[in-house]
Amino acid sequence: MTLRKHTRLLAAIAAICTSVFISSPSSAQKAEENMEELLRENFDIAARQYTQLLDTLKASGAWESDRPFPHSIRDGQLFCVRDTGWTSGFFPGSLWYLYEYTGDAKWRDAARAYTARLEKIKDFTGHHDIGFMLYCSYGNGYRLTRDAAYRDVLLQGSRSLASRFNPYAGVIRSWSSGQWTHPVIIDNMMNLELLNWATRESADPRYREISIRHAQTTLANHFRDDGSSFHLVDYDPSTGAIIRRHTAQGYANWSAWARGQAWGLYGFTLMYRDTRNPAYLEQAKKIAFFLLNHNRLPADKVPYWDFDAPDIPNAPRDASSAAIMASALIELSDYVDAKLSKWYLDTARRQLLSLSSPAYRAKAGENGGFILMHSVTHFPKNSEVDVPLNYADYYFLEALLRYRVKMSGQPVVSQPTEPPDAADGNAPRAKNGKSKQ
Repeated sequence: MTLRKHTRLLAAIAAICTSVFISSPSSAQKAEENMEELLRENFDIAARQYTQLLDTLKASGAWESDRPFPHSIRDGQLFCVRDTGWTSGFFPGSLWYLYEYTGDAKWRDAARAYTARLEKIKDFTGHHDIGFMLYCSYGNGYRLTRDAAYRDVLLQGSRSLASRFNPYAGVIRSWSSGQWTHPVIIDNMMNLELLNWATRESADPRYREISIRHAQTTLANHFRDDGSSFHLVDYDPSTGAIIRRHTAQGYANWSAWARGQAWGLYGFTLMYRDTRNPAYLEQAKKIAFFLLNHNRLPADKVPYWDFDAPDIPNAPRDASSAAIMASALIELSDYVDAKLSKWYLDTARRQLLSLSSPAYRAKAGENGGFILMHSVTHFPKNSEVDVPLNYADYYFLEALLRYRVKMSGQPVVSQPTEPPDAADGNAPRAKNGKSKQ
């Protein structure tokens, strides 16, 4: 069966699942039981796949090399990245999620080992992805263990990230190389969670101030009237004037690169959670409307790599975008009225059903040990097209955990606590704003 035919069938199945879910209290209970079974199945597959990855890393010697972090598959072989690679935090983050779901010390120990390999990133200032690198690894580790050493690394990492903020442009610079002057990509919204956390933990307001200033500038300059986002905005660093709006990984400057839209959705949802600024909620809802109403969003809700790719419906899908969207929509469903909440949650559920199917989820022992197939990193450069990616796995596992919390009736993400009043900045003991499982 072709991927197109399979996804059409899957969409029909998902529609049936949705209708069953809402038809009656008893059928709703049955649907929840089915989703709980799906969660168990997915984490069982994830455990087998990530055991394979750990075994491969050990057997190949990659664990002891300067490239210990699994990223994808290239030429049929496991491809790993250095600690300074922007995706280095996702593998240890997925290990923490496995520990969170299973309680198995095997995953805790593996997560600790891989998290520790990222410690020196606390002083890294080479690009903006310190949030991805540290908050997915050390952030989850601190949330689950309350290890004070993890907190120290996160706070120093926040200082390093804050050093890339330009007060004249009002943004954190994304990259330090390339053809641009002061580039800011929409992905950068994801790094603000680390800064928000740092203010709550340290009582130093400047991290939150930088986060809000960056979000405000992005809100003003990155979005089109329909809610879609440019990938990159290049600023004059001395005045903040916009030099140009551009894409690096999308089809065209004017197009809607799928993962960029997902980053924006997730980023403004988390900014609303951390600040309660209604403008951020309205922006998240506007992005969601663009995505969910789009006539080129496939029936199985797994986007093409770009909503404006010229070869749709034959364009590659991007499972990573679907996973990020699902995780964001599940959280966003907590902040809106009942009608929107149902729309968001139904879409996320369908995405999880799709990603859990043979069309996207690998069989145990295949796919190099990664969970999901069919993601795209950089189509214009023919780089990592139709491959597994570690961040697709990470946000898939996060979305599954968030859905479990949603089914329990609890807030999907624990609410942020106010920063401590004490001058020494002692950490509050409440959860830090990640999933409340």
